[in-house]
Amino acid sequence: MIGNEIHKFAKELWPINRSLTGEGVRETLQKISAHLPSLEIKSVLSGTRVFDWTVPKEWQVKEAYIITPSGEKICDFSKNNLHLVGYSLPFEGEISFEKLKENLYTLPDQPNAIPYVTSYYKEDWGFCLTQEQFNTLEKGKYKVVIKSTLFEGELNYGELLIKGKIDKEIFLSTYICHPSMANNELSGPTVVTFLAKWLQEIGQTHYSYRIIFIPETIGSITYLSLNYKDMKNKIFAGFNVSCVGDDRAYSYLPSRNGNTISDLIAKHVLRFIDPDYIEYTWLDRASDERQYCSPGIDLPIASILRTKYGKFKEYHTSLDDLENVVTPKGLNGGYWAIRKAIEALESNKKYKATILCEPHMSKRGLRSTISSKKYLSKDNILMMNFISLCDGETSLLEIAEYLNTPIWHLYDVIDILKSHSLIEVNE
Repeated sequence: MIGNEIHKFAKELWPINRSLTGEGVRETLQKISAHLPSLEIKSVLSGTRVFDWTVPKEWQVKEAYIITPSGEKICDFSKNNLHLVGYSLPFEGEISFEKLKENLYTLPDQPNAIPYVTSYYKEDWGFCLTQEQFNTLEKGKYKVVIKSTLFEGELNYGELLIKGKIDKEIFLSTYICHPSMANNELSGPTVVTFLAKWLQEIGQTHYSYRIIFIPETIGSITYLSLNYKDMKNKIFAGFNVSCVGDDRAYSYLPSRNGNTISDLIAKHVLRFIDPDYIEYTWLDRASDERQYCSPGIDLPIASILRTKYGKFKEYHTSLDDLENVVTPKGLNGGYWAIRKAIEALESNKKYKATILCEPHMSKRGLRSTISSKKYLSKDNILMMNFISLCDGETSLLEIAEYLNTPIWHLYDVIDILKSHSLIEVNE
C-alpha cells in the first residue's frame, strides 16, 4: 500500500518549521527533491510586487520560550513549533501576566489543543498554548524570549515540469507553509510527491504536467504573477491538493466555473470511489483555488479532498497529527483518488468504430458462439454497449457516465477492441 510510503515521508517532514519563507521551506523542498531530482527550487526576492501583494520578508527563528514566575519553561518552540505565532517579531524581556495575556492564544472549546496562529502581514509577536496549560498560569513576572529575525530575503517554491506528447498541461498545486500539522499540510505535498514520482516512472504521458510546491496564498499569487499568461494558454485541467490524508470522508470542491473537465472528472471518480462523498460549492473555497479560479485567471482547477479543511475538529491545531488524523490508509485513498482522476484525463479520448454495423464478435473469440443469455456475460454486454457508442464524437468520460460505470472499467475493453482493430482514436 503506497499510503505506508507516503506516511513515512510525512513523518520525515513533520519536525521541520515551515512558514511562508525561510530555512524550513528550503529544507522541505530539498527533501522533496530527494524523491524528485528534476524539481527546480526557485526564489523570489522580498519586496517583489506580485499583483496587489508584496512578497514578505524572510522569517527565521533560533529559539522562543516563556519562563514562568516559578521558573518553569513553557511554550517552548523547540518542543512544538506551533507554540510561537507565525512571523513573530523578536522580543526579550520581563512582562506582567496581565500584559502577557494579550499575546497568548488558546482554544477554550478545545482545551487540550495548541492553536495554529500567524501574523504574516502585521508585525506582532505571540505564543500559543492549550487552554488547560493557560488555566495553570500564575500571576507575576514572566520572562519572554523570542530570538527571531525578519529580513529582506526570499520566498522559495518548487516547480516540476514533465513533458508529454503534447504541450497541453495538467496542473497540480500543493502548499508547504504550515508547521506540524498533518492533514492540512503534510498530506498535500507528500501525496503530490508520490504522484509526481509515478508520472515520471510510467514513461511519456499524453499531456504535459506542471507541478508546484508553494507557500499558500502568497505562493500561488507569486507563481501566477510570473506564469499566468503561459498557464492560461496551456493548462486545460488540474487540481489543488490539500487535506488528502484522513480516512473519514471524501470531498469535492468545484472550480468557480463548476463545469470544467476537472470538475466532471472529479465528480465521476468520487461517485464510484465513495457514493457518499461530500460536494461543496465555490462559496466554500478557502485554499489556492481562490487564486487559480479568480476572474481574469480563470484556470480549470478543482479539488479532490478527504475531509475538507475547516471541517474536521483538529483543523489548525496540534491535534491534526500523523497518528489520530492522518493514516496510511487515508493517504492511500487520497493518492488513488487523484491518480484515478489523472488516469481518466489521460484516457479521455474519443473513439470511433472501424466497422459499419456490429462487428462479428464470436469469430474473434470475443463472444460465445452459443446464442443464449446464459453465455452473455456482463463483460460482453459492456463491450457491445461501449462499441455502440463509439461514434468519434462522444468522449470516454461521456460514455462511462452514460453506461453508469467507472471510466477505469473501460480501459481493458478499449485495449481488447483496439487489439482487434475494432475501434480507433478520433484525433
